[in-house]
Amino acid sequence: MVRRKVGKHPHGAGDDAPPGEVSNPRGAPVAEIRNLVNVPLEVATGVFANSTMVTFHGLHDEREHLAIVLGEFDEVVARSTVLVRLHSECLTGDVFGSGRCDCGSQLREALVMLHAAGGVILYLRQEGRGIGLYNKLDAYQMQELGMDTFEANRALRFGDDERDYTVAVQMLYALGISEIDLLSNNPAKIRQLSDGGINVNSRRPTGVHLTSANRGYLQAKVDRAGHLINLDLDLERRHDSSQQPN
Repeated sequence: MVRRKVGKHPHGAGDDAPPGEVSNPRGAPVAEIRNLVNVPLEVATGVFANSTMVTFHGLHDEREHLAIVLGEFDEVVARSTVLVRLHSECLTGDVFGSGRCDCGSQLREALVMLHAAGGVILYLRQEGRGIGLYNKLDAYQMQELGMDTFEANRALRFGDDERDYTVAVQMLYALGISEIDLLSNNPAKIRQLSDGGINVNSRRPTGVHLTSANRGYLQAKVDRAGHLINLDLDLERRHDSSQQPN
């Protein structure tokens, strides 16, 4: 196991600051890199990306969150601005290809994009917007009765979104990253990262991964949480594509 500091903390902490120490004006506790492991990832059939999986000590919720650096590790983390995707774990979508959400499609899109450009995926253990796998499946059942994804959360006595991105701030600090371009449609991620002292220079939208099965889910994200997704534009593109001669 390797413990490694990557440069200086972007907000002025010394290299020897212990995990958990508050070291910047916004109060984000310091975490440190626990290990770096090279793992080739298949981003397309027969195409493997060079990646470094990074584990951490000192994350405030004590969960096993993971950073995946695609590209040459030292070169990527040393960039003045790093392309970053925050991806919350979704077992049903990421692994089993559930049609209820767009999570698996977004993860695969990010892997392909960051393989080409270099960057970092923070894979956050926040299943079901923070309510856990079993509760998420219960919420699915409630959606069968006509609730949307947020109404189902409330019926289970949870908030609309239970996720806290403090760990993402900690992970970026530990990697020495303070300036990012964020791959996301979710304004809450921008807000929480900025509140933690990360400078989000720009937002790059993910694709619109619309299907007949997830239309209601995506519409609820737009209507209830302000996600920046143009569902009508996606339908227009599909219509235009269908009009092209074979």
